[in-house]
Amino acid sequence: MKMFDLSDKIALITGGSRGLGLQIAEGIIEAGGKVVLTARKVAELEEAQAHLQKMGGEAAIISCDLLDLDAIPAIATQAITAFGGLDILVNNAGTSWAAPMEDHSTAGWNKVMTLNVSAPFVLTREIGAQAFIPARAGKVLNIASIGGLGGNRADMDMFTVAYNTSKAALINFTSALATEWGRYNINVNALAPGFFPSKMSEQLLERIGDKTRAATPLGRLGGADDLKGPAIFMVSESARHITGQCLAVDGGATA
Repeated sequence: MKMFDLSDKIALITGGSRGLGLQIAEGIIEAGGKVVLTARKVAELEEAQAHLQKMGGEAAIISCDLLDLDAIPAIATQAITAFGGLDILVNNAGTSWAAPMEDHSTAGWNKVMTLNVSAPFVLTREIGAQAFIPARAGKVLNIASIGGLGGNRADMDMFTVAYNTSKAALINFTSALATEWGRYNINVNALAPGFFPSKMSEQLLERIGDKTRAATPLGRLGGADDLKGPAIFMVSESARHITGQCLAVDGGATA
């Protein structure tokens, strides 16, 4: 079990104030680590920080908008100095835009690509240069989606071409960076969650939740603890010989 222990490890989690990001933060705290959370809304960050501290963990917060790519280098520096180092980066922040292809705006496409692809690229570059490469160690975990593994079922009436494309790019980014940074003893992996109730998915799941459950072999959506185990596995020493991989956490939906 020592290989799953994250004592003295420090993780930066983007979009960590709620949803899957906060769930991963809880898991890291439970495994003995410390977390630095980023998000746009200060009130939500403070609420998440208080929650994690109530669990007995240490959490720092950084309010920022990752759509501002020029601000990311300073955010990386702030995250590294929060606890005096950084061992883990979880690229979780993301957004979606629902519109049929023929009606999809260029502005919507660009927003999704900036936050879901360009921001992880810039932040990972900065964390790598400032912390992981000098230390010759580090874990990068990209939160992709099963939407990045293919298209949507026609009967689901989902129009998320930008989101799916961005998550496919993040999965390939994972593979490409893993081959490049392996020489520095840096592991780069991804998780591809299926449907988990969240603020971003709540309206969609109101419409297709029952149909999604019926189409999932395990017959359920992702729960409040279902991403913790895979995330801890990927960022701990138990996965030290795994890199460039994407693990679907979807109840068998893509089986």
